[in-house]
Amino acid sequence: MTNLYETSRSLKIPKDYTKYKKLVNETKIYDAPKSLTGELRPYQKIGYSWLVQNIKFKFGSILADDMGLGKTIQVLAAILYFKETNQLENKPTLIIVPPTLISNWENEINKFTPELTYYIYHGPNRTYPLEDYDIILTSYGVVRIDLDMFVDETWLLCVIDEAQNIKNPNTEQTKAIKSVKALTKIALTGTPIENGLMDYWSIFDFVNTGYLSTMNDFKQNYVIPIEKLEYEDVLENLKTIAKPFVLRRLKTDDEIKKELPEKFVNDIYCTLSKKQIKLYNAILEEIFFDIENSKGIQRKGIILKILTALKQACNHPAQFLDIKKPTIKESGKMELLIDILENILNANEKVIIFTQYVEMGKLIQKLVSKKFKKEVLFLHGSQSRVEKTRVIDTFQEDEDYKILVATLKTGGTGLNLTAARNVIHYDLWWNPAVENQATDRVHRIGQEKDVMVYRLITKGTLEETIDAIIKNKIDLAGKAISSDETFITEMSDEELKNVLKLRI
Repeated sequence: MTNLYETSRSLKIPKDYTKYKKLVNETKIYDAPKSLTGELRPYQKIGYSWLVQNIKFKFGSILADDMGLGKTIQVLAAILYFKETNQLENKPTLIIVPPTLISNWENEINKFTPELTYYIYHGPNRTYPLEDYDIILTSYGVVRIDLDMFVDETWLLCVIDEAQNIKNPNTEQTKAIKSVKALTKIALTGTPIENGLMDYWSIFDFVNTGYLSTMNDFKQNYVIPIEKLEYEDVLENLKTIAKPFVLRRLKTDDEIKKELPEKFVNDIYCTLSKKQIKLYNAILEEIFFDIENSKGIQRKGIILKILTALKQACNHPAQFLDIKKPTIKESGKMELLIDILENILNANEKVIIFTQYVEMGKLIQKLVSKKFKKEVLFLHGSQSRVEKTRVIDTFQEDEDYKILVATLKTGGTGLNLTAARNVIHYDLWWNPAVENQATDRVHRIGQEKDVMVYRLITKGTLEETIDAIIKNKIDLAGKAISSDETFITEMSDEELKNVLKLRI
């Protein structure tokens, strides 16, 4: 069995071992910056102090607090500390985020740290500023496209939000982000291990390059012993080695739980309509003929196509078929959604409905607005940043707008949607981390009421299989290490039939 010495001997221990030892042993608590216009909660003050100390020692940090616990304000407070103490060294901070979060960061800067100057470098007509700013705010895609604008500067800090965007070390985007030079690097993520330990290595390699050794060494020393052989001593070793540079607090932690309302998760089952049953079986019959007569990559492509088709059939026949005038009664799930919405609206509460599909979002928006004679907001990836901001602000601030439909990719990360106290997952995905991220747009610091979560599941279908897989995805660290749907492509024809067939 791999022992502690064997798995740690190739690690790159920082040269200044005195600082490293001090960092391991204690975190000094710093007073909040005087010009901070918000109050740091006790756990946020610890996180802010930890960041300040790491920055002073020039050690990279992964702030991996659970979704909704205020990672943004902790980072902004740390930058403000260095401005107030005249330690910015005439160097700006580069903050890299998904495009959907640019407005969110802008709002947080204006709200909590108005003393910090910032410039948004984004959009088709972007121009790089000639003046000096404390913060340059941009997106992952812009850094990749305009890399020359960033690599010539040595930044005080390089901060990346939703750091799972660099989980794949081999993509051009990841390589571009890692080539940016900064005195210290900070990664923010609520899901440090989204698909496996290599995600963790890639993010760690950004903040402290080489500390967890090379990719191949890490695979040999950690990934195989932990994920394949389930060696708990190796897992504990990894936690110990990474601890000085990773800070993770969960909503279930005692000191945080008392600051958050309750979250109640309800699995709500529905049955398929007659039209859905016919469609579901027709899809199975037609595509299984193709599966049985195909091999290799072609077979995998057909299976992924059937998974999408069956999920669409469970949502509403109109998502799969070209139905000109879709109705609520054509889908058992849509009928269930309407029933739940009636109760929510009768209680005068707000609700967010998440779906994976833009087309399904449009369909929900159309049918729900017609049923309740209310305008239904829709947040999706094709909207401009300005339009997304308008939708979010309207939902958060205007009492006349009770319902927001959002695609998982657009509305599921980074946003603050605490005006709602109800979350509905219209369709399920394989990755529980993604589902939890979306729920945490509502169940987060700033939420003052209990949050009700409804997961809609069509009985006897593929969705029950997905739900069972989600609930069984728990790894040694107590954190979901999720996969996507591709594992199903490895099943035999008979196994596939058993998993996908209707059981009603």
